[in-house]
Amino acid sequence: DGKKEWNSRILPPYKRRSEEVEDALVMSYLSGTNTRRIKHALVPLLEGAALSKSTVSRMVARLSEGFEAWRKRDLSQDDIAILYLDGFRLKVRLGRKVESIPVLCVIGVQTDGQRLLLSLEMRTSESEAAWLAVTEDLSQRGVKAPVLALIDGSGGLHAAVKESWPWIEIQRCTKHKLENLNTHAPKRHYDEIKEDYHAIVYAQKESEARCAYRRFEKKWEKDCPGVVTSLQEGGDELLTFFRYPEGMHKMLRTTNSIERLNEEFRRRVKTQGSLPNADAGLRLLYGLFVSGLITLRRIDAWKELTIVVHAKRMEHGLIKQLDQAA
Repeated sequence: DGKKEWNSRILPPYKRRSEEVEDALVMSYLSGTNTRRIKHALVPLLEGAALSKSTVSRMVARLSEGFEAWRKRDLSQDDIAILYLDGFRLKVRLGRKVESIPVLCVIGVQTDGQRLLLSLEMRTSESEAAWLAVTEDLSQRGVKAPVLALIDGSGGLHAAVKESWPWIEIQRCTKHKLENLNTHAPKRHYDEIKEDYHAIVYAQKESEARCAYRRFEKKWEKDCPGVVTSLQEGGDELLTFFRYPEGMHKMLRTTNSIERLNEEFRRRVKTQGSLPNADAGLRLLYGLFVSGLITLRRIDAWKELTIVVHAKRMEHGLIKQLDQAA
């Protein structure tokens, strides 16, 4: 009868919701609203077509496909030069019990200074074996020639990093070390120990830092021998950052870059108390990045990084290895 089938210009055929609505729902979830609250908030808007909890959950589950592709992606084109590695804990419901499970997190710095989230893995512990599974996976996916790793005092993490990249330089987090020093001293000495320790790690030159290091040992070896032993345990790995341009020292002294990230993760997860399972936790953390709710800026003094990294790779014979991989 000359009639034509009507098609919406807003919604494609068989589509019941616009992409904008679905994106808004996912962003609401990532910002801290749980699926039950999303469902109730939409009741006045959608009236009889209100979304069920299962529908909202299915839309949020779109993150799963992206996460699985992300965690297996090839990293060989990113040219990772520096690694920040640290673990933090998430509360996850396992069966009928809520448990605190370690999440092993790795941030990489490219030779152009841009920082990237490389890995999020939930493990049963932060042991050497657990970390080795993470570092070996990164190596197999293309992280072939990093020159520096920033870590806390975990012996298992240290061993795993050295197993995967034997040539890599280690920078121990100076903030973590200070916290450890204080556990070996009476509280009345905290401020003085902090001042003497800062004379080491905030020195202008490595030679000045080593002089301050010796003064620290001499001053505290009698009254607080445990403090000196703890400092010596960190050794030269507390001063590795002096081998890099001065403008980078602030970002290379500590694992603060990844610590702040972990704090943001904890803040977001706090709105839910505990997560229903491990996959939901990792999917949520990944979603905070792909949505832009968490961003990572370039490292300070990044323009000098390429030259420094190239020199160190030449020193360790890694250039040929990279060319072969390419």
